[in-house]
Amino acid sequence: MLAKAVNALPEGRMAFEPKWDGFRSIIFRDGEEVEIGSRNGKPLTRYFPELVASLKANLPRRCVLDGEIILVGAAGDRLDFDGLQQRIHPAESRVRLLAEQTPASFVAFDLLALGDEDLTARPFAERRAALERVLAGSAAPIHLTAVTRDRGTAGQWFSQFEGAGLDGIVAKALDSAYQPDKRAMFKIKHERTADCVLAGYRVHTSGPDRVGSLLLGLYDADGGLANVGVVGAFPLQRRNELFEELQPLVTGFEPHPWDRARQEEGVRTPRNATGSRWSGGKDLSFVPLRPERVVEVKYDHMEGARFRHTAQFVRWRPDREPSSCTYEQLEEPVSYDLAAVLGMRN
Repeated sequence: MLAKAVNALPEGRMAFEPKWDGFRSIIFRDGEEVEIGSRNGKPLTRYFPELVASLKANLPRRCVLDGEIILVGAAGDRLDFDGLQQRIHPAESRVRLLAEQTPASFVAFDLLALGDEDLTARPFAERRAALERVLAGSAAPIHLTAVTRDRGTAGQWFSQFEGAGLDGIVAKALDSAYQPDKRAMFKIKHERTADCVLAGYRVHTSGPDRVGSLLLGLYDADGGLANVGVVGAFPLQRRNELFEELQPLVTGFEPHPWDRARQEEGVRTPRNATGSRWSGGKDLSFVPLRPERVVEVKYDHMEGARFRHTAQFVRWRPDREPSSCTYEQLEEPVSYDLAAVLGMRN
């Protein structure tokens, strides 16, 4: 079941939960068999052998759960999505090593079946109560997500939990059935703006004379222009217009801030993603632009030095100097202890 993005906590009889930032997963257990299915239907079981053992130790012998695979960072105080991505590796030896070095956790937030009973038609309030019963004796790394029906508490969570690396709040109607592939839940995510340097673009898959995405940069403390993300959602006509509009700024890689020499010096450039297993075979080459334009974008939150998700175009900022576009402008979430979030249930 999916979630629809909204701007505020919805009214009505709702349950509110933290929005975890990990791999959404459906867990199937039948006796000694455990399968972990991803949101897109691909199996994740082989990548998390340590979770398979823990799920057998903590779940009923026959059940189906909905939840999130997460990775707690090395400091123990926030989630580490970059580290979680590294767990998806083709080599079996590497999978075993990472399972020992960076073990994952599972946070359950719905119970879809128990024994021979399909619970998906039951109201969420009943499913949640059943989930609490079956996980009453569970232990880390298997967790039951916190939940509240109080809007004030949910508002506090929205502000506080981001400091532990969480993504916002999910709201579920208490009387709602589980509806696979339907946006029957609501998600409220953080939204901020930043002024970024436009330093390149990628062409669109429909043709070389259309802009696919704009490449964004921010200056770090050492004066390097780090690639922080992209803007990619434009109508087709606007992609044509952007291509024409940006041609006067097209330049070569020498001495562009994202040439190979800068990457070798440690500056994060769009080349870092080229050829990675996360590129899915996509062409990630780009057209360099003179870093003279500033663009204001919306983003939800950071993952390390980059925007966690694709940013949204707001407007051009001709009144801003590119050199003023630094990391210092970004809002820093208040720190919050992740262990406290994982320890909450109600």
